Amino acid sequence: MLAWTIYVSFLGALAARLAPSKQAARVLALLAALAGLALSLVALAHWQSGQFVSVVDVPWIPQLGIDYHLAADGISLTLLLLTGIAATAGILFSWNIEHRTQEFFAFFLVLIGGVYGVFLSFDLFLLFVFYEIAIIPKYFLIAIWGSVPRGATGENAGAQREYAAMKLALYSFAGSALVLAGMVAAWTVSGGQTLSLEGLSQYAFPAHFQMWAFPMVFVGFAVLAGMWPFHTWAPTGHAAAPTAASMLLAGVVMKLGAYGCLRVAMMLFPAGLDPWGFHVLGFGSWRDVFAVLALIGIVYGASVALVQRDFKFVIGYSSVSHMGFVLLGLMTLTQIGLDGAVLQMFSHGVIAGLLFAVVGRMVYDRTHTRQLSELSPMQLAHVIPFAAVTFILAGMASIGMPGFSGFVAEFQVLVGTWRALPWMVAIAGVGILVGIAFTWRALTTVFFGEAPAAGAGHTEHPLPPITLPEKLGSLLLLAATLIVGLYPRILTDLIVPSLNSPLFEGLRKGVWR
Repeated sequence: MLAWTIYVSFLGALAARLAPSKQAARVLALLAALAGLALSLVALAHWQSGQFVSVVDVPWIPQLGIDYHLAADGISLTLLLLTGIAATAGILFSWNIEHRTQEFFAFFLVLIGGVYGVFLSFDLFLLFVFYEIAIIPKYFLIAIWGSVPRGATGENAGAQREYAAMKLALYSFAGSALVLAGMVAAWTVSGGQTLSLEGLSQYAFPAHFQMWAFPMVFVGFAVLAGMWPFHTWAPTGHAAAPTAASMLLAGVVMKLGAYGCLRVAMMLFPAGLDPWGFHVLGFGSWRDVFAVLALIGIVYGASVALVQRDFKFVIGYSSVSHMGFVLLGLMTLTQIGLDGAVLQMFSHGVIAGLLFAVVGRMVYDRTHTRQLSELSPMQLAHVIPFAAVTFILAGMASIGMPGFSGFVAEFQVLVGTWRALPWMVAIAGVGILVGIAFTWRALTTVFFGEAPAAGAGHTEHPLPPITLPEKLGSLLLLAATLIVGLYPRILTDLIVPSLNSPLFEGLRKGVWR
């Protein structure tokens, strides 16, 4: 049944492209997204703790040991739920698209189908194919429908969109090249008989092989997860993307990279995390290296967000910071840290999607500016109060306020870090404090700025009211972060048994704590 999340998305893309009208394309796309979300929710309702479900397993290229193998465990199901929520909300926030509407929703659903495919693939080659399918539509969504700062028109606007789209694509394909090299190496070393993730996870790769294969594959995926210093595509891509594409980039596409780090690099090459036996610049293992890079990403992303003047860049750099918590949680190699990392993937996907929806759709599409200095005198809290309330709630979730999913996820990551790498907790805490500062600055400046002095030349113009699709999309995302925040067991009961499954046995035998 879960395989139909992929098929419905691709069929929905075809139906939207061939739709006779723009409204029909919108409705068909929404129905496809809702169907994917419904299938994930039905699976969740019938899921048993620790369950592993093989959905489809048939030979595809038997000469190379490649199968069309779709399966799911609790980690996969968690991210399938995230994808369904993000896809549905993204379409609701794209209800205003008028330019080449049918093509927009077709590209949107192809991307969603590719994301579903990555999370369900249990053959390494199949995962790579879906991974590439998800990359291609991102370029067109940004290059054709992307947003640009006020004043950019004609060829200049097109050039800015194409620059951001090409930068994202080049970074993605560069990372993919590393993943492909690691995949070929794993296939060769294992005897060239299979690329099944189950089979490869049980194969005893030589320790020296894992020591160089692990960092290569991990970095290949971490590029898409926004790991510092390979993060620069992310803020640029987020800022240039249309609202729905920004929501997907932050919500699910960056999670493809983090998922690959866990599912492929760490699951297949766990010995790559073992100590080297010597130290270089104070680093004694790849675990130390990537933990420090994650920590830098947390503080750097938050610090740069604090000084941004473009509203969308504030949220773009905040995503780099929050994804740093995902990578830090992975590097703790503790059960609670890894659980927090996967939970943070879900939490950040929902919260970042909501923040980009407010910035891109509710604010920018109405005011036609993203500059904080231009937004400040508009008194948006009075003009579009729904947007202000939504941003307040999303901001509270983003900074880890108890009751929201962000608190549970980041708390687990910090506990895991304290157990494994205690000196890093204080630095990560600085990142959280800076995150509170940039969220407060953006909130007060944009929605509660000082009114211009009388006679200053500012004329108040009424803005279009928040539409019903926007309200429904906001409520969906807010409900997701609140439900998980108030009852985290709905996801942790999926994630923890999967981490304790035979698939991660090699990781548990190593430096697992």
